[in-house]
Amino acid sequence: MSIIATMAKHARLSVGGAAWASMACTRSQLRLDLTLGCGQTFRWRETGDGHWTGVMGGRVWTLTQTDDRLWYHVYNNKDAHKEVDNRKRKADGPAQQLNKSEKRWKVNIKEEEIDVPVTVKKEGEEEMLVDYFQLDVNLEELYREWGLADPHFKHISNIFTGIRMLRQNPTECLFSFICTSNNHISRIQGMVDNLCRSLGKPLCELDGTTYYDFPSLSAIADDKVEALLRDLGFGYRARFLQQSAKQILEQHGPDWLQGLRRTPYLQARNSLRSLPGVGLKVADCACLMSLDKADAVPVDTHIWQIAKRDYKCAAGSTQKTLTDKVNRDIGDFFRQLWGPYAGWAQSVLFCADLKKFQKLKEMPSIKLEDDKKASLPLKKAKLKIKNEKLDQIEKPTSVCHKKAKLAPQD
Repeated sequence: MSIIATMAKHARLSVGGAAWASMACTRSQLRLDLTLGCGQTFRWRETGDGHWTGVMGGRVWTLTQTDDRLWYHVYNNKDAHKEVDNRKRKADGPAQQLNKSEKRWKVNIKEEEIDVPVTVKKEGEEEMLVDYFQLDVNLEELYREWGLADPHFKHISNIFTGIRMLRQNPTECLFSFICTSNNHISRIQGMVDNLCRSLGKPLCELDGTTYYDFPSLSAIADDKVEALLRDLGFGYRARFLQQSAKQILEQHGPDWLQGLRRTPYLQARNSLRSLPGVGLKVADCACLMSLDKADAVPVDTHIWQIAKRDYKCAAGSTQKTLTDKVNRDIGDFFRQLWGPYAGWAQSVLFCADLKKFQKLKEMPSIKLEDDKKASLPLKKAKLKIKNEKLDQIEKPTSVCHKKAKLAPQD
């Protein structure tokens, strides 16, 4: 029986490792689940156990990690368009024409199997990851400094390691966060998906899901966009999105947001606040997560409660609502405590306060009990090893520990 179409599927490291490239990166420097799932980006989904798929730099990526490596698979947009546009291509038909820089695995396909395009590592991909995850910043050293200055952070950081700030595209970051007003993460993700599906360019189809690039400013600024987005459930945010894009293009130009990376923090924040629907929190999120302002501290009700509950911060103690003054006072409080990367430290506490990650707080005690239960058999095993002079059995543990400790930080 012939297969009508072979649909590209989400890559998995355990199925076709040759399709992947990797770089040195320990979990203490980056944890994908916490970094991509804590609400600073809305374009990534866990598409397999520990595998995250999303759009970055106009391309679709799947990322996963082992203890000391970050693995990545980048889908080829040109081949993906053929998948989207030509659904009747037979699996046993002629192979697609390949670019010189590409390779394709040849496998025997059963009826239930799905083809996976395989590409070799291309120049610039690792650099894109380093830039996106800001891997040139030594996160372990920052955690150490924050822990010395803040006992509460030190306690939290023992559980919530590897949380980094992303360096997102400024347009994508700003317009995604305009959608966050009076909203929650899952609904925001739906809105951002609808925005991309309606106005963005299709890039790739995997397991029946089409991935789209984030729309351009000119696409969002179109006069028909507000009505379109209202029909999609954006409510009052529809006008903010369309009017902000239009104002940027008419008053500043398409490169204005990118240029704010070279502008001092407070000046950049004030500039963003001139846009419809951009208050202090949204402006600070854009500054921190896309404009290289590591000292920007976005303050919402979660951070306000953390400041009062865990730090006895008096700012706004008599207020019922989060005013601009309270926002600035709390930001200044944490900047004084944590220093020039205060925004990064704030993201760790924000992540630790999310309901979806509360189970992680139970794990250390479980591990401690397991370690206690395992200690007696371990001691007996070591005595046996010593008596039989088989000390080489212990070597894998020490070698792995040394390797993880000495792995270069990209």
